[in-house]
Amino acid sequence: MDYSQFVKKLEGHPVPETLTYEDVVLKALTRHHLSDDVRGINASLDLIRRTRGGAWPTEAVTEEYNYVDLVWHECEFRDGGSYTYAIYDTNDQYMGCVYLYPMGQRTKLTEDLLAYDVDVSWWVTPPAYERGYYTKLYQALRHWLAEELPFRQPYFSNREIPDVTT
Repeated sequence: MDYSQFVKKLEGHPVPETLTYEDVVLKALTRHHLSDDVRGINASLDLIRRTRGGAWPTEAVTEEYNYVDLVWHECEFRDGGSYTYAIYDTNDQYMGCVYLYPMGQRTKLTEDLLAYDVDVSWWVTPPAYERGYYTKLYQALRHWLAEELPFRQPYFSNREIPDVTT
């Protein structure tokens, strides 16, 4: 059977608007994060493509373009269609984004992926990457998925998955 046109829904899985793990804080992404997000994306184009993979971003984003994207993420979060978070440290320094998408939205759904209930991806800015936050965020995501989020079978779809043992 061809599953490539199917998307598994996340509806019915409410998630917290804020998550904290050590010095990493996730905040539901909204239009209020516009300036931080535009600066972060534009400083991270190559790093996003290398670590997260996928077709986005193809080029630097403008505030006008990104505002529409953030409003879309905000509405999706509110309605339970997908969940996107801005990543900050406890000093309120912006570090990137986390995405919790329905299976089949970012990654083409296949028979092998049917058991997973959420597609998890993320990116961090170059300074955050250099300070080890790409790996730390992966560890935080594993913690939140085990302890605080309603998903039990996450699929980490980033191109670069940190090698951690915990």
